Amino acid sequence: METRHRPTMVVRGLWVCIPRCGKRSSRSGRLSVFCAATISAAVIALLIVDVIESWITSMGMNAMLEPHAGIFPPQSVPPTRPDEFLLMPSPLVCQRAKPYLITMVTTAPPNQRARQAIRDTWGGETNVRGLRVMTLFMLGVPSDMGLAKLLVEEARERGDLIQGSFLDTYSNLTLKTLSMQSWVRRFCSQAHFMAKVDDDVMFNPSALLHLLNKSHSPYEQVDLYLGRVHLHVAPNRDPESKQYLPKGAYPLSVFPDYCSGTAYVLSRSALLKISLAATSSPLSTPLPPEDVFVGLCARAAGILPTHCPLFSGGPGVPYGRCCYQAMVSVHHVPPRDMLHYWADIHSSPPCPWLSMRVSLSLCKVRALLGSALGLL
Repeated sequence: METRHRPTMVVRGLWVCIPRCGKRSSRSGRLSVFCAATISAAVIALLIVDVIESWITSMGMNAMLEPHAGIFPPQSVPPTRPDEFLLMPSPLVCQRAKPYLITMVTTAPPNQRARQAIRDTWGGETNVRGLRVMTLFMLGVPSDMGLAKLLVEEARERGDLIQGSFLDTYSNLTLKTLSMQSWVRRFCSQAHFMAKVDDDVMFNPSALLHLLNKSHSPYEQVDLYLGRVHLHVAPNRDPESKQYLPKGAYPLSVFPDYCSGTAYVLSRSALLKISLAATSSPLSTPLPPEDVFVGLCARAAGILPTHCPLFSGGPGVPYGRCCYQAMVSVHHVPPRDMLHYWADIHSSPPCPWLSMRVSLSLCKVRALLGSALGLL
């Protein structure tokens, strides 16, 4: 409760300082010290807003594994597991490319413009910071036969589509994730990291690899499940909602902490353990949302999520050139904006460290204010 009042106290302190600093009085010395301390604290807080966010999130995370050891009730009826692929690149694609990072973009069959925008921007990069990266698209079967033919042509022309043997619907997003994990495990197990990204996300492989490789304890040697962590989310019990999950499918009152499905990263060992947990668990009907499902499987495998404030998975982040250079992922970016932002980010040299920190903090503050005011 105390942390909620700290921003208000800082703002009040600045409100007092700004008009009074510089005024001479018998207490001018004390007031000057108070003003300087308040302004310095506010500036420091602004520059390290992402560090503060990480600390607050880590304090709220549940590190207990035992309550969620049993994911689904034993009476669940497992749907068909999507281990067959109707469209895919060559089975040797990863052996030839030897990617350090493979990014799997979950997309819907009609979203051709989004896929092309990704190919023309971040998805077109194959060598980042001296490391090989590869981007592929994961989708299901469309109900429209005309669209199905267009996908066959796109797959033949682009060579980057993977199509699972399930109908591409919202309720089957979890099957899409299972299919994605199965493909990577079977055909690209040598990749050190897998990123799962939605097709309306502006992703930044360079920022991610900088984050992964600046650690003194290599992330690739641990069970890394990295993204924007959602805390204490309750199942949706509204039968009218598309995210409805009855007690028979998930009886507990809250999900374990999990990473937003808009974008998250798994190390090779974490992917293997989570994928095995997913394939060995009975699946409920209906299935939980896909990002919740991954969190449940991670918890069953003994893997806790790691929060990173450079992933956006909630409110939209307003554009700022230096801010977007620092962010790993930004949600809700239409294809046209993605093309424009990417070109602008790379139109001149990288932003200096201080400019990047200030821009990142301002973006986050604007995003929070916009979310609170209903603007974003």
